[in-house]
Amino acid sequence: MTRFSRFFRNAFIALTGSSLLLIILAWILLHASLPQYEGKARLSNLRAPVTVERDALGSVTIRGQNRLDLASALGFVHAQERFFEMDLMRRQAAGELAEIFGAGALPLDLEARKYRMRSRARQILRQLPDDQQHLLAAYRTGVNAGLDALSVRPYPYLLTRTTPVKWFEEDSLLVIFSMFVTLNEFNSRRELGLSFMHAELPDALYRFLTASGGSLDTPLIGGPLEWPPMPTPGEFDLRTKDSPLPTRALIYDESLPGSNNFAVSGFLADGAALVANDMHLTLRVPNLWFRTRLIKTEDKKHTASRIDVSGVSLPGVPLNVLGSNRHIAWSFTNSYGDFIDWVRVKLNPEDTSIYLGLLGWQPIQTFDEIIAVRGETARKITVRETEWGPIITQDHDGVPLAMVWTAFQPGGLNLNLIELEQAQTADEAVAIAQQTGIPAQNFIVGDKNGHIHWTIAGRIPVRSGGFDPKLPADWTAPDTGWQGWLEPADYPHIRNPESGRLWTANTRTVDPETLKILGDGGYDLGARSGQIRDNLFAREQFTVDDLYQIQLDHRALFFVRWHALLISNFRHADNMTDFDQLASVLKNWDGRAAIDSVAFRIVRSFRHEVINTLLNAFTAEIKLRHPTFDLPRLNQVEHAIWQLIEERPMHLLPASYENWDALILQCFQQVIAKLQKQSSDITARTWGEINAADIKHPLSQHLPEWIANRLDMPPDPLPGDFHMPRIQTPDFGASQRSVVAPGKEEEGYFDMPGGQSGHPLSPYYGSGHTHWVSENPTPFLPGEAEQTLYLIP
Repeated sequence: MTRFSRFFRNAFIALTGSSLLLIILAWILLHASLPQYEGKARLSNLRAPVTVERDALGSVTIRGQNRLDLASALGFVHAQERFFEMDLMRRQAAGELAEIFGAGALPLDLEARKYRMRSRARQILRQLPDDQQHLLAAYRTGVNAGLDALSVRPYPYLLTRTTPVKWFEEDSLLVIFSMFVTLNEFNSRRELGLSFMHAELPDALYRFLTASGGSLDTPLIGGPLEWPPMPTPGEFDLRTKDSPLPTRALIYDESLPGSNNFAVSGFLADGAALVANDMHLTLRVPNLWFRTRLIKTEDKKHTASRIDVSGVSLPGVPLNVLGSNRHIAWSFTNSYGDFIDWVRVKLNPEDTSIYLGLLGWQPIQTFDEIIAVRGETARKITVRETEWGPIITQDHDGVPLAMVWTAFQPGGLNLNLIELEQAQTADEAVAIAQQTGIPAQNFIVGDKNGHIHWTIAGRIPVRSGGFDPKLPADWTAPDTGWQGWLEPADYPHIRNPESGRLWTANTRTVDPETLKILGDGGYDLGARSGQIRDNLFAREQFTVDDLYQIQLDHRALFFVRWHALLISNFRHADNMTDFDQLASVLKNWDGRAAIDSVAFRIVRSFRHEVINTLLNAFTAEIKLRHPTFDLPRLNQVEHAIWQLIEERPMHLLPASYENWDALILQCFQQVIAKLQKQSSDITARTWGEINAADIKHPLSQHLPEWIANRLDMPPDPLPGDFHMPRIQTPDFGASQRSVVAPGKEEEGYFDMPGGQSGHPLSPYYGSGHTHWVSENPTPFLPGEAEQTLYLIP
């Protein structure tokens, strides 16, 4: 026994020692991949020295003597802090993820390769003005120098046992492409779903469910739209439909990438305009954005060329996406105009390699795309393209569909946004924004003289031919399709409104005539926008903090009518378990989406249960005939549902219910049953229980839990939800919040989740996240420098 004891003791010591050595080795490698924060580093393409300062949060201030040096230095910093995240964005757009992650990422690559975005990026690069090409070249040099300067490759490549691939100029364009995908692509899927509904439903029902707006609209130009009438019994009678519901129920989804931005004129503030922005996106670690201040020191020969712009950059791109430059402050929300169309492609029945185009029958172009797959043989796919764009999918009847997208068109993508760095007035900024090649955005800008403007930033296509852009269409008739870009003079534009207030929140902003120009790409319901508008009109004077409080507003005003509906029908549920407790919970709701609110969770779930029940009944026959059909985002369908609840037409009540009260009661009972299944104590089922932060590092799901927990942000309960200014779900919400007056940046606020650095040993990993959670924003400008790096030629 003594020999065995010694053996196990020695084996344990050896294993422990080996494990300890592995941990030490891993720590050394991890530490060696840290960015360089102090000292000197050589960057060969610089014309003059550049300083890189970091404050307590890791916010970067880069000072240089010319713009190309600033681009090189920013590339150096981005690469050292965020190269893996930059790499993921270019690979996502180009369809090259499987090269790192293997066959599991192949389905994503197969979809992305249909766009041939790398080839398009190279073509666009050649078409850019010389100064923008030089900017990208300088940035590329900086990125690769920053990557090479690391003692060890970035730690995600150690974990994945891969080697980073150097950066190319077109990769920056791919990063911008990835934002087109994030902000536009859902509309293409939406229109495919609408096509199924249009083909399968009676016209009156289709229009009733899919209209573009109604009484909740809060446009900047014009008033609310009138919702179409409900179908008559002769047009559609749900009581006669006895088809069984599909085995897989359709789920109503109202999540969508979006943002809030709003501004007040100087006469409502303290001379300068106040501009607020919170861009809502999927949240991650590190954050999508990178806090950046770029300062180009004054040129004695050209004093007007000085740059001092603060805000956030997007790693992979050599400029600040939003911010303030001492003269103007600008902001974005996704416009949700319609910037993707589907063209029905007629193939020659005798030779499907030929299609009918504008000039008659012509061959389909084919391109072979090779997809590298880690650990497996590369895959080859053939992409087919028409004069309109690539053939991506097929319509409800099997007809091939070609995609037309602003991202594919000449001039649809450029770096004109950089010109905002030196814009002096809101008028100048608007002229720049309208010619910028980005996913089309609501652009609100204010200047230090108090002026505020709204317009669309990004290129807008000119449609002709009278087709419905919400549905796939035949473009073979003369003068049908897109006829170039809208001229800036024809853009919608609001300059200094009399009220001194502007606001957008992904809703329709324009009147019906202008809507024909922008199109309907799935506008959000107007409840959130209306709450922001009403908050703005509730005051006559504003400070930075007043606008920040509007961003944090999580009053659930939109849900009040659903709460009232539930209360009015609750008396019929007196046989339910915990009836008295439920009655007390609902009666005492404070009207907020607060983390400790049980009532809000119940009301919200009840609304979704009602909507899902009705939409599944209306679309059951589509699902039975087309099992792959998914419900498109019907962001305005609240208007239809509430009209049904108010008027209660028997012919639009699902046949399984005796009356509308029975449907409402059953939906409520189903919600409560689901909550009680989790725990018998209904008061423990708070909103914060399910709306807790789920903000993760891209690799954490593939790592042991004890490591993943150190990479991910804490699961803090978070207030807010859709349809209120503070949009918040576990992994979606404000990717930044800022309020600033140009020329008074020192008084502004800024915060963002997820942190600045991508390296877990960095002092800036997760920096600022607790401020974002605790509603304690940090200053807009970077603070005092704590570490300084000197880049020398």
